[in-house]
Amino acid sequence: MKNVRVLILAAGKSTRMKSKYAKVLHQVGGRTLLEHVLDIARHVSRDISIVVGHSSDQVKGTVSEVTFIDQKEQLGTGHAVLAAREHFSGYGGDVLVMPGDVPLISESTLDAFLQFHREGGFTASVLTADIADPGGYGRIVRRNNHEVDAIVEHRDASPDILKIREINSGIYVFNAPALFESLTKIKNDNAQHEYYLTDVIGILATRKQKIAAFKVDSAEEVLGINTRQELAAVDRVFRQRKCESLMMDGVTIIDPETVYIDSGVRIGADTVIYPSVQIYGNSIVGEEATIHSFSRISNTKIGSRTVVLEGCIVVDSAVGDDVSIGPYAHLRMGTTLENSVKVGNFVEIKKSALGTGTKSMHLAYLGDATIGKKVNIGAGVITCNYDGVNKHPTTIEDGAFVGTDSQLIAPVKVGKDAYVAAGSSITEDVPPGSLAIARGRQVNKEGWVKGRKKK
Repeated sequence: MKNVRVLILAAGKSTRMKSKYAKVLHQVGGRTLLEHVLDIARHVSRDISIVVGHSSDQVKGTVSEVTFIDQKEQLGTGHAVLAAREHFSGYGGDVLVMPGDVPLISESTLDAFLQFHREGGFTASVLTADIADPGGYGRIVRRNNHEVDAIVEHRDASPDILKIREINSGIYVFNAPALFESLTKIKNDNAQHEYYLTDVIGILATRKQKIAAFKVDSAEEVLGINTRQELAAVDRVFRQRKCESLMMDGVTIIDPETVYIDSGVRIGADTVIYPSVQIYGNSIVGEEATIHSFSRISNTKIGSRTVVLEGCIVVDSAVGDDVSIGPYAHLRMGTTLENSVKVGNFVEIKKSALGTGTKSMHLAYLGDATIGKKVNIGAGVITCNYDGVNKHPTTIEDGAFVGTDSQLIAPVKVGKDAYVAAGSSITEDVPPGSLAIARGRQVNKEGWVKGRKKK
């Protein structure tokens, strides 16, 4: 939208959460509160400033492509906006002021709010909502249908004002010169001894400026977050919305109430998600896949028709089409499974690539390994990749067969179509087409047990 800038207030502590981190760094739907608000703000304007204070270094490390304004002391919302005065010097347009903890606000609501403000020719507009229990929120005191006479904070409100159910969302549009001139007039003679941004409304009203309230139909959109309980409530809203969106797009989610899917996750049509599944980060799941219960997938791409059985953990990995994983497999960072790979129960894989059609079905550990196509990894096989100081690679070429309970002591290479006999400890390269046997010769001592019993 032309001639509008955005100012996000993100300097506050999370006192009521009893957290050492800034409130805006807490997460809902798999992202920080600030990231959600910033995404919506970018729909309105590319000129975005963020006021930071508490945990400023961490906040600055969370987002980019914005201007940061430091509020050295946190003396209230009015003081926070005043800290940005120099940045807005000479600017005569509108400024949209948003708190950093309203992640449910929608693009369509902000569009309608800004349109309402401009078409009405208002000096200031405030976004409001009616809620059943307005405790803790500032109340909107109107003087006619649209125009606002004052915003009174809950702690400073009289009994009559406390009966008002229309609350302040903390989202405003101001004419920038009028805003910053009025901010120089506010005082901190209130219950919290802070400089309230809401006092600007009263100052503008006494000057007969046009001030409007734009009431949203859904109070859910303007819910702020001050407690861990509120954080959890908003997180539930995000996850419910995500499940509903995915189901509308053709994904089967058997029990949405027990599934946790982050807002950035993408899932193809006809995929089935069983109860108690968690899919986090920027994961992508293809079409017709199946994710069974108690599996956790994070920042991973999973191909079409792939099946993840019960109790699997898959993190920072890439999985092809028609793959079978689990039950109870663990794919750690840097794992790549090509098409039609089978990884079975209690197999752990880390920083390894398995080629098309390769199988590792039972109780194996594969670390720092490059494994070719149609390789068979027997039960209990371990790539011994760590010597106590450094990690070393293992290479297993196409068509090789590694027998049960073998250890491959890296660095080592098993050639194409080679065999490793069960129970071997391989310390040297195995040539292509060879059979490697590395174990002690079996000795049977007949009658030994009877003699032992006599002793």
